[in-house]
Amino acid sequence: MKVFRVTGEIRKPNLKTPFRKEIIAIKPEHAVERVYAELGSKHRVKRFHIKIFDVKEIPPQEIENPLLKKLVVGEEKGGE
Repeated sequence: MKVFRVTGEIRKPNLKTPFRKEIIAIKPEHAVERVYAELGSKHRVKRFHIKIFDVKEIPPQEIENPLLKKLVVGEEKGGE
């Protein structure tokens, strides 16, 4: 599994909120779909209100989310 950092903005009529999420996925397309699903579920935002600016794969040392970091680093150590 790879870790992707997805950056974008939620654009509602009177509000613009930037976001940055780290997602575990196989392909960038899957990471984008996961962001749409999570934001829609947690924040009640429709897909057309979400604007994705960038999706990029990040190496394990750049992961900021401590749970993801432990999961990914733990996977790598277990696989060796």
